Amino acid sequence: MREGKGRRIRITLCRSVIGRPKDQRETARALGLRRIRQSRLHPDNPQVRGMARKIAHLVEVEEKA
Repeated sequence: MREGKGRRIRITLCRSVIGRPKDQRETARALGLRRIRQSRLHPDNPQVRGMARKIAHLVEVEEKA
């Protein structure tokens, strides 16, 4: 993981949060993801990476320069 100034990651919700545990639904919501195929840009930091890892089976993560 290359953490640096100005680095961003795009997180896209690929699978539904319906029927998932409450903590996973809340994590997706905290990342700003409400609908399938919705994307958000976030700073590339350990906090956001950890949230994405928690719901890795629901999202795709792309690194942006």
